[in-house]
Amino acid sequence: MIRIGDKFPDFKLTGVVSTDIDNAFKEFDSSNYEDKWKVVFFWPKDFTFICPTEIAAFGKLEGEFADRDAQLFGVSTDSEFVHLAWRRDHQELRDLPFPMLSDIKRELSNELGILDNNEGVAQRAAFVVDNDNIVRFIYVTDLNVGRSPEEVLRVLDALQTDELCPCNWQKGEDTLKVA
Repeated sequence: MIRIGDKFPDFKLTGVVSTDIDNAFKEFDSSNYEDKWKVVFFWPKDFTFICPTEIAAFGKLEGEFADRDAQLFGVSTDSEFVHLAWRRDHQELRDLPFPMLSDIKRELSNELGILDNNEGVAQRAAFVVDNDNIVRFIYVTDLNVGRSPEEVLRVLDALQTDELCPCNWQKGEDTLKVA
């Protein structure tokens, strides 16, 4: 598995950005986001039960991520056509403000080391990647346990201070000072 301090792999993936078939698909190349922070989160499968709760929760916080100059990407190993069908079918996913990327070849999931060998899908993982394309935070849970997008945002805030942040630190609180 990729580790903290490693360079995040380059990717070129097709994403779904709307429910309108004429404008639904767009290519995303990581090189277009090299100077931005990125939050890249993976879910195992479309048309499941836990995944839409996480995806919708990330969607509700997208403005908060954007305020921190962080691009949000959601990814699974499903095809872009399955993503489109799911967005059309599931009310909470219709107006997502970030792309749903398709890693159908499983190349990115495999390179990151998050491809679940038993299920053949991406594990429930999230990565915070800085503006130098270095992995600064990794969050992986069991396939049956949803993540907290608020925690990912909290860690992004802490990382962007470039200071020492204590346990449960929140944006606006004092950081630790070395005596």
